[in-house]
Amino acid sequence: MANALISIQIIPKTKNGENVIPYVDEAIKIIQESGVKYEVHPLETTMEGELHELMNVIEKMNERMIEIGSSNVISQVKILYQPTGITMDQLTEKYS
Repeated sequence: MANALISIQIIPKTKNGENVIPYVDEAIKIIQESGVKYEVHPLETTMEGELHELMNVIEKMNERMIEIGSSNVISQVKILYQPTGITMDQLTEKYS
């Protein structure tokens, strides 16, 4: 079972104020390629997995933003770390 949930909102600074959506799409692609469980929401994406694994995904996302032209990146991150195990479903089951 996963030991962490991380929600991230990535805000890349674009060269000339271009639309950030292509950058966000690229960040989500990094998550998809990682193989971790995730859910995309309107203002953030939540990932489920091992803490170290999820932190590596965040690092790759930030690096990718620079590779594709962002001069800097703000990543707003919320972390729930629970060594005994946690899933997104456990937190939302009463709303299903």
